[in-house]
Formats: sequence, structure tokens, C-alpha cells
Amino acid sequence: MKPFSRFSAAEKRSIRFVLTDIDDTLTIGGRLPAAVFAAMEALQERGIRVVPITGRPAGWCDHIARMWPVDGLVGENGAFYFRYDLERRRMVRRYWKDENQRRKDRARLEALRDRILAEVPGCRVSADQAYREADLAIDFCEDVPPLPRSAVDRIVAIFKEAGARAKISSIHVNGWFGDYDKLAMTRVFFQEVMDTGADTLRRHGLFVGDSPNDCPMFDWFPHSVGVANIHDFRDDLSTEPAWVTTAEGGYGFAEMVEILLS
Repeated sequence: MKPFSRFSAAEKRSIRFVLTDIDDTLTIGGRLPAAVFAAMEALQERGIRVVPITGRPAGWCDHIARMWPVDGLVGENGAFYFRYDLERRRMVRRYWKDENQRRKDRARLEALRDRILAEVPGCRVSADQAYREADLAIDFCEDVPPLPRSAVDRIVAIFKEAGARAKISSIHVNGWFGDYDKLAMTRVFFQEVMDTGADTLRRHGLFVGDSPNDCPMFDWFPHSVGVANIHDFRDDLSTEPAWVTTAEGGYGFAEMVEILLS
């Protein structure tokens, strides 16, 4: 990983889209610094589109799409994208699966929830689960004392034994049924909303993240950036980002934006 301060002038000029994880990428210590909002607004003022790509739930994503300086977002690790149409004053919601499929998946996930809680002491269903539509989030360090890696691996194993996909973020293990992930729905969003194909997105997009569940994005985007706390997960990354900031979390994101726009 190279210091983002060495990002070249030609590379800076090529960036038209900034995509970013939220937890521990835009936040720090669980809070969103004012510098992050200012950085996102600065990007939009320069004509750069801002799109969060997150594991957070539909309820949060509805708020983010309406209230944040963003051009839409992908949520629940690719289960949907939301975009608020300011001119028509309506929310556009696009899901990977229809409501009937999601209802069936929720029943299967509820059974998995009971098994995970019984077999992995100390974990808990995420506090934001009530606002989710397509996945199950198991908290291993956000609102519970941090669990050992062996416990986190066991949660992942239980999901996979049931045929679900599982991804480890900096705070949760997210599990779902379906052949989608962050990258798959990101590509759908850009094609359907931005009329931007994969080749253009790869050339002109920059992705920022912090943890193993961002690896598909790190691998796909030539311009990928890890905020400094990515070093905490270095042994668990299947693909490292090309660049890294000196500051952690949201302050690392703000650092990246300042350099990008300089």
C-alpha cells in the first residue's frame, strides 16, 4: 500500500466518482466527524459523485439517501441501492431480490440467528437489525465486549454451513442468502442510475474502505484507498488497497479528499 499523498496529478484529474464504506471509514470511534460532511460536500461542489457502499441497514440508508450530501448508496452489502430524487421528491429503491424472496430469506435467517446466539457466547444481534430487510448482522464488538477471532470465525462458519454468504466488517458479521455482494450491486447502481458502464467506473472511480468485507472492491478498483486503520486487518485481507492514508477513519477520508482535490 502506497501513501495516498503520492497520488499523481493525472490520477486526481481522472476521478469522477468516490465510493466509500461507512463504518470506521467515514466514522471514528463510532461517530461521524464534521470533517467528513465537509469533505463530501467539497467533492460534490467539484462535480464528483459520492456513493457510500455499506453493510448498514435499509432504515439507515433511507435517512442517508435523503439527508447526506450523497448521490445514492448501496446498503446491506449489496441487497439494494437507494437514491433520493430531489426534483420529484421521492425515494428510488432497487432490491436484488423481490419482497417474497426476502420474506423467505428472513425466516431462514431467524433460525440461523437462534443457532448463532446459542453456539457463540458473547455475540449479539446487531442493534440495527430491526431496520434490516435482507441480512442478519451479528455484533462482535460494536455494542458488546470484543470477541476473540475464533468466535468471529465460528459465526462465519455457521452462516456458510447453512448456505449463506458471510462477510466480516470492522464491527459485525453480516450473513445473507443470495449471489450478490457490494460490488455486484454497485455495478447495477452505476449502470441504472449513472448510465456508467463497468469500464468507465473502473477508470474514473475511487473506492475507500477499511476492512476485509471491502476486499472485492479493493480488488476491482485500480484506485482503491484504505484509511490507516486498514493495518489492523492486514493479515485478513485477501486483497490490499493500492493506497493508504496516514489518518484513521473519517479523518483519513477527509485527508484523502483534501489530497484528491488539491
